[in-house]
Amino acid sequence: MRNFALLVAGFITAVLAFSCTPSPSQLKKAVEENPDIVFAAIEKDPQKFIEVVNKAAREAQMKGREKEMQDERDRMEAEFKEPKKPEIGSERVIFGAKDAPVTIVEYSDFECPYCARGYETMKKVLKEYEGKVRVIYKHLPLEMHAMAEPAAKYFEAIAKQSPAKAETFHDSLFENQQGLRSEKEAFLQKMAKKAGADMGKLKSDLESSAVNDILKADMEEARKFDFSGTPGFLVNGVSLKGAYPFEEFKRIIDRHLGVKTE
Repeated sequence: MRNFALLVAGFITAVLAFSCTPSPSQLKKAVEENPDIVFAAIEKDPQKFIEVVNKAAREAQMKGREKEMQDERDRMEAEFKEPKKPEIGSERVIFGAKDAPVTIVEYSDFECPYCARGYETMKKVLKEYEGKVRVIYKHLPLEMHAMAEPAAKYFEAIAKQSPAKAETFHDSLFENQQGLRSEKEAFLQKMAKKAGADMGKLKSDLESSAVNDILKADMEEARKFDFSGTPGFLVNGVSLKGAYPFEEFKRIIDRHLGVKTE
């Protein structure tokens, strides 16, 4: 204890020699020059030291989360004022009412487990907002998912035959992703046949420029809007990155529709 007292006394004397109130840089320098001060304080009451460090870490994490939340709110407010504007061509499959006032553009990957969650959420959104929301499915196949791009090509090739058949195919993949992962191309063919696709025409369209151009444009647009992972959504131009719950979509949709919430 005597040595610790001497160290502290020396530390205080050194600091006070510079000013009446030590600055952070002065304290830092003093501790760097006399590290035994810190070690002695820890040895004196290690439990207290751990409590102080944990409290500081919790406070830092809380402040970090608060800043992230505020940044997210600020970003969304900016996008409500100046929404992002995706291209929606006449060839796109539209889930829901074609003339719905709210459009959700989804950037997704047929093999992504989080996209399967997004699929379930979109099903709920379309049911709860029947006639008021439409969903446009776009492609962002990730390199880690070997079957994502082939599945996207199948979807667009089937869409050239029938949007309704493409929608059936789309649903069957998300409702059985394990089949896609295990059976691969055979599963795509099986689900295409089940959806009623003309397999001969499908085969000729799979590697067509029309299908490849759609995928290329979707991926470029996703990058332009800063979507690097899946799923990503634009709700009338307001972006959401990730498999957000229904309530978050509801909040944005209601605001677009002018619905007052408590």
